[in-house]
Amino acid sequence: MPVGPSLRQRHAHQAIHAGGLAGARSKTEEVESLYTNGNLEMADQAMVELLDYWESRILSHADAEEDGFYQEVVEKNPTLQETVLQLKRDHELMRIVVKNIHQLRESNGFSKILLHKLYALLEINEVHSQEEERLLF
Repeated sequence: MPVGPSLRQRHAHQAIHAGGLAGARSKTEEVESLYTNGNLEMADQAMVELLDYWESRILSHADAEEDGFYQEVVEKNPTLQETVLQLKRDHELMRIVVKNIHQLRESNGFSKILLHKLYALLEINEVHSQEEERLLF
């Protein structure tokens, strides 16, 4: 798949990562605030919107990286093959956590454990982005 210029440019790529993480963090804090204030119905709805955000913004960016950018990086520098595999694993971990959150929410309803998983997801994403920017640019 063709790679857009924003994936190739460090500054633009960093901006994508920063914007995605900031949005996810803000939405996660909103979910936590609603939960803490006892508004479980609204917290659950905010959780649905947050998971959609993860899928449509952050994981879709991961898909775009895997569908072209990473291949291009390895073609230019084959020594980065192992690094790219590790970055793809990070993406897979994020996909797994999002899927687990969906499953837990559907089977058990909204609970505090989901908040812990959301914050873990933020941490995985932040570390992944920092490492990707450090190692590939």
